[in-house]
Amino acid sequence: MMMPQAATGIEIEMVLDRRARVPQGAPMAIAILSAGERDRMRRAGRAASATLAYVGSRLAPGMTTLEIDRMVRAHTQAQGGRPSQLGYHGFPAAVCVSRNDIVCHGVPSERVRLAEGDIVNVDVTTELDGFHGDTSATFVIGDAAAHARALVELARGARDAGIAAAVPGARLGDIGAAIVGFVGDRGSIVEAYGGHGIGRAMHLDPHVPHVGRRGSGHRLREGMAFTIEPMINAGSAEIRTDADGWTVRTADGAWSAQFEHTVLIGPHGAEITTVPG
Repeated sequence: MMMPQAATGIEIEMVLDRRARVPQGAPMAIAILSAGERDRMRRAGRAASATLAYVGSRLAPGMTTLEIDRMVRAHTQAQGGRPSQLGYHGFPAAVCVSRNDIVCHGVPSERVRLAEGDIVNVDVTTELDGFHGDTSATFVIGDAAAHARALVELARGARDAGIAAAVPGARLGDIGAAIVGFVGDRGSIVEAYGGHGIGRAMHLDPHVPHVGRRGSGHRLREGMAFTIEPMINAGSAEIRTDADGWTVRTADGAWSAQFEHTVLIGPHGAEITTVPG
């Protein structure tokens, strides 16, 4: 895994979140991106967003999740990019497609077809000019039940609440606390996975917990880049992993929804890079 080229922007602080991907008390190397690097992040983010929008507008009942993978590959290539997920730690596809009770990392398959009333998360990450943009959305297929649509909107709002808390001088725990405050008792937040730093590699420091305590964790600084991507379950937050080693499902079979953006910390707040150009 590549480490960020950020000799002028490495900070070390105690890791306070119990779910962090590094041991308690271990240092984190967090890149502070230059103006030129931020521009390249914006271009990668726009490319990922364009692919997600392209695919999302074409989803329909009867389509296989493998067809979604093919669309992502073709559209990413047409923009001059590369699917960041393809081959990552052996991941066999160019996109994660997570349908109904799949929380994340769903592997596209010719045996899985979208059906009327499904919800499906499509997670696109694009590498362009050496930088990565990571974004996802949960789409409703056809005429879904009211509770499914409500779950989707809850997940969207949870992401947006986290982004609103990502301002210079705030701490990582403030993001998770904002998400918890928004979701309340309307759903459960998956704690086993979180957002992550991003830049010259798809996954970098810091780990961004979606359940947090205000005032805890690393302080946010202008020039940091990371994802905010809460996964919200309709039932329990407990999860299990399929035999393929990738597909993560809710333990109780309840449905799950997720939305994700890549953000840059700017002088006044979070700038979303994964928006259409």
